[in-house]
Amino acid sequence: MTQWLNRPMTQLRNLRLIISYDGTDFHGWQRQPDAPTVQESLELAIERILGEKVQVYGSGRTDAGVHALNQVANFKTACKIPCKNLLKALNNTLQNTVRIKDVSEVPNRFHARKDARSKTYRYRILQAAVGSPFINRFVWHYRFPLDIGRMAQSAKLFEGKHDFTSFAAADASVAQALLPLLRDKAETTLVRTIFTSRILRRPRTCVLVYEVTGSGFLHHMVRNIVGTLVEVGRGKLDPVDITRILEARDRTLAGPTAPAQGLCLVKVDY
Repeated sequence: MTQWLNRPMTQLRNLRLIISYDGTDFHGWQRQPDAPTVQESLELAIERILGEKVQVYGSGRTDAGVHALNQVANFKTACKIPCKNLLKALNNTLQNTVRIKDVSEVPNRFHARKDARSKTYRYRILQAAVGSPFINRFVWHYRFPLDIGRMAQSAKLFEGKHDFTSFAAADASVAQALLPLLRDKAETTLVRTIFTSRILRRPRTCVLVYEVTGSGFLHHMVRNIVGTLVEVGRGKLDPVDITRILEARDRTLAGPTAPAQGLCLVKVDY
């Protein structure tokens, strides 16, 4: 182990992880003081196995309670443990709510966040009179009727390049107000491109799925979109209101933030 730590920096390996996790018991992806996070769990597990501290870079931050099917992350290390052995060791060390699906060596220049081109999220709504103890950690149980046709029509209106101020969390809206004072505007602009936005009904189930793929997403953006689509589905908003709300750039006009447990990061493309 000591010889790994003493290797010159030029021999560092860049390892990519594909990670699946149940976010229920985590305060999101990013490391925080005095709160369990996915990033911290991974870094501690890697340190325990390799005997060296590393920083794990994720493709993006998932909020507290949000899940991931294929989160992508990378870290650099001096160790020479084969990827298949490291995969096994990590899964033996991590809690069972986090699983490493793949470990692979990638070019040194690869960065999980900076190189991401698009992400796909799915939000699941359980429409049933009674919730299910087997899936309630992964769905929003909404027992009232919803007009799926109106929701599907509204979902398509999010496609394209838009300013998503109306669907950003409060902290993102503050960043937008300060934009003229900031040097790096690329990190704070609230304009995003949505490639696909659609409502799906799972056959022979009571689960309604919203799936969205975009160039990137703001804090709470997908959950705010879902909350607004539910307002359309229950007749409180009309599909034509979506364009009006986008153009207004006013968070108070959109629907409420949907609960975190229904949201899952399913894919990151590079």
